[in-house]
Amino acid sequence: MPFLEPKPEALRPASRTEGPAHDRVPDRQAKGTPEPLCSELSALLGADKVLTKISDLVRYASDASPYRFVPQVVVVAEDIDDVSAVLSYAHGRSREVVFRAAGTSLNGQAQGEDILVDVRKHWAGVEVIGDGEQARIGPGTTVLRANATLSRHGRVLGPDPASAIACTIGGVVANNASGMTAGITRNSYRTVASLTFVLPTGTVVDTADSDADEQLAHAEPALCEGLLAIKREIEADQELTARIRAKYEIKNTNGYRLDAFLDGATPVEILRGLMVGSEGTFGFISEVVFDTLPLDRRVTTGLLFFPSLSAAAAAVPLFNEAGALAVELMDGNTLRASTSVAGVPADWKQLPKSTAALLVEFRAPDAAHQGTFEAAAAQVVEGLDLVAPVASVTNAFTRDAKTIGGYWKARKAFVTAVGGSRPSGTTLITEDFAVPPSRLADACDALLELQTRHGFDAAVAGHAAHGNLHFLLAFDAGKPADVERYAAFMDEFCRLTVERFDGSLKAEHATGRNIAPFLELEWGPKATELMWRTKQVIDPDCVLAPRIVLDRDPKAHLRGLKTIPKVELIADPCIECGFCEPTCPSEDLTTTPRQRIVLRREMMRQAAGSPVEDGLVEAYGYDAVDTCAGDSTCKLACPVGIDTGALMKDFRHARHSPREEKAAALAARNFKAVEASARLAVAAADRISDRLLTTVTRAARKAVHPDLVPEWLPVIPGAAARRLPHTTRVGASAVYYPACVNRIFGGPGDRSLPEAVVAVSTRAGRPVWIPDDVAGTCCATIWHSKGYDEGNVLMANRIVEAAWGWTAGGRLPLVVDASSCTLGIAHEVVPYLTEDNRQLHRELNIVDSLVWAAEELLPHLTVHRTVGSAVLHPTCSMSHLGDEAQLRAVAEVCADEVVVPDDAGCCAFAGDRGMLHKELTESATRKEAAEVTARDFDAHLSANRMCEVGMDHATGRHYYSVLLELERATRP
Repeated sequence: MPFLEPKPEALRPASRTEGPAHDRVPDRQAKGTPEPLCSELSALLGADKVLTKISDLVRYASDASPYRFVPQVVVVAEDIDDVSAVLSYAHGRSREVVFRAAGTSLNGQAQGEDILVDVRKHWAGVEVIGDGEQARIGPGTTVLRANATLSRHGRVLGPDPASAIACTIGGVVANNASGMTAGITRNSYRTVASLTFVLPTGTVVDTADSDADEQLAHAEPALCEGLLAIKREIEADQELTARIRAKYEIKNTNGYRLDAFLDGATPVEILRGLMVGSEGTFGFISEVVFDTLPLDRRVTTGLLFFPSLSAAAAAVPLFNEAGALAVELMDGNTLRASTSVAGVPADWKQLPKSTAALLVEFRAPDAAHQGTFEAAAAQVVEGLDLVAPVASVTNAFTRDAKTIGGYWKARKAFVTAVGGSRPSGTTLITEDFAVPPSRLADACDALLELQTRHGFDAAVAGHAAHGNLHFLLAFDAGKPADVERYAAFMDEFCRLTVERFDGSLKAEHATGRNIAPFLELEWGPKATELMWRTKQVIDPDCVLAPRIVLDRDPKAHLRGLKTIPKVELIADPCIECGFCEPTCPSEDLTTTPRQRIVLRREMMRQAAGSPVEDGLVEAYGYDAVDTCAGDSTCKLACPVGIDTGALMKDFRHARHSPREEKAAALAARNFKAVEASARLAVAAADRISDRLLTTVTRAARKAVHPDLVPEWLPVIPGAAARRLPHTTRVGASAVYYPACVNRIFGGPGDRSLPEAVVAVSTRAGRPVWIPDDVAGTCCATIWHSKGYDEGNVLMANRIVEAAWGWTAGGRLPLVVDASSCTLGIAHEVVPYLTEDNRQLHRELNIVDSLVWAAEELLPHLTVHRTVGSAVLHPTCSMSHLGDEAQLRAVAEVCADEVVVPDDAGCCAFAGDRGMLHKELTESATRKEAAEVTARDFDAHLSANRMCEVGMDHATGRHYYSVLLELERATRP
């Protein structure tokens, strides 16, 4: 056993407020995937593609919906051959298959009870066709990632769901998701040029092939004839044909796209239409070719306030006629609730309940069109009865990007405010529906009355331009009375939408488990039976995603509702939306922030010491705690601001023995000696072979513990100089604090980073001073990231006291030369300071060296030479600090071409975590490294030494600080 083995029992829930939950995973599943399913799939696909542990099954059991179904096995498919093999296996053994990509689906579409196939990890990619008029995109690619590539060509995808940061193209097409601007003309059904998909039988169809129909007729003659028979039947029924056309005059994703039978002339054309919105029940979409749209970069936006919902709704068609691309509605309750979100004006709390607002946006390709739109908007506004009940309301249109960003933050605060403030222990349902835009105000009033009468928080927002409204419901699925209340609401809501407004029960979230029982209510028996027949024709054995679109059980929407047990306070508000996952460095290695919380909740559902809890706790140490980079970028992506990285640091602390804590605190007290020793050790290592050092450190990791002893990597830089550059305090414009990492490790060139910062600052007439006593101080991140509380507190207070003295009580700025250390001193130390030191901290002006260079030095420097091209690695700390723009600004002075990879993200080196678990950095940087190594660059630049080391390891290239390049570029 390792000498300092962490205490695994510390990860077991210490207390439970309630007994075992009724929906807990039963003990019989504690061993994971049963036999022979486990061995047969492993033999068929390879064991590395088959996830069988109970922790794997549980983490895949939840999506963004209120439902939870635990699969029997999870397959991580790499290619079409894997998908075909799974489908063939399922057919031969009468099993069921569900495909899952991002898991952002809101109605359980990404959950299955048998074989679940992960089609995200290996299915990303964007190929721009021509000048960007089309794009071939893999189903595991997020909308945000696809648009990042297309933006360089002045193009964008039509669908723009609010979950673009996380949702993937496969899910967008399979659900016909739309968003703020897509409406019924820019959605997937209208903008997909062609699809490649795998039918339940394993037949692969590329609808772009000129002989696709001939191939399909040969492979699937019964399917072709069945589709054409349904087409003939629909076209022969004029009343049904008219009804189908009418249903798609407003947004509608409920049921299958029956208009595909009217729009398509051949079986392949019909299938192309049917696959859109089929929710994985007809086949697997392996590739999508989109017709893209122009990216109009000139934006004008206004946030307009009205005395009532009816007044706001009456203005919607006027802005539509004026050419607005987006018209978003928020009712008074939504506006007032959103004040809980940072950045939303606090005085909205005093808005009258009757107030409503419209967020109106115009986008234009050039100045002339923008002026035309603005004139049209002004004319509409002149005729409106707007109100300004509080001081922050301006009722003005603006071009200012920051102001516009604030408006959209307020609009998107709907889910944040309501979801984050829901009672602990309740699950959240996000629903949407559509009515004819002319009935918008009536529908809002009716919905608010219905929510109030059934005891739910009354609030509504939505895409007013398209008559598409959204609302949220929170209830406790563990309480039968709450479930009955939810069921009564759904029954009445569905009748109201259909019978009073002739609306769509699903406008853009797809049918899913929640609305499947109400499909016939909306479509009627004839159309509904045609949908059942279509499923029978395409998937006669019902292998794919049963019960997700079609379900004859009138209470199917009440099956599988998940309880939400209370967990640690920092994570308890999680709504399991999955927005955090694409930012997470461990996403493709172990677990994501959402999955870490999902696993924690399942522990809470279990009886103490149950076999399932044992299995989850055993896996949690490595899968959740050890392989968390602790970068907290999940907090930036999370709509309710959850910092799962902080929770994992808490768990690291809980696992420490008293001996470890004392050792860490001793290191903090004597950090001057530790720093000097580390520098000497690095210098000595330069004289020892990498192979020997790797062997020795690997042996030490086994003897002590792999999460405590780093593994030597050949890319580790040499030692820094023992002495820092000489500077003087007299006349200094700032205090320069070289981070300890730059005092221990040297740089790659002829000048160290401290020498470069001193030189370039002096050159710009803004000299800096390095205090004589910086040795022995640190930003405390070393202790904070590992959960060593005593050492963290000691070092945090030491650096603040020292900085206050160095800067003469904050009169001079403190310039820090590593972005993670800037973040640490500026923000992360605060909770650990004494009250007196918090006051000192408030007086400090802590400036990242990137900001110092971009804002204080560049205006006074002359560039004498540049490199041809530079690729940048923005660090996660820069994301927290908002310094990415300054990184680019400095780089653009130094290089003729500057590139930020589309897949740039956290490198997960995280100080030494990339040495403790090098597989974490290798996984986190896989996509970014592929972009970087696909071409040659003259410079590889960042602004954090250990991140640079991590990228060296990932790419085989040599990264260094952009400030070193700035010094070289401006050197006379």
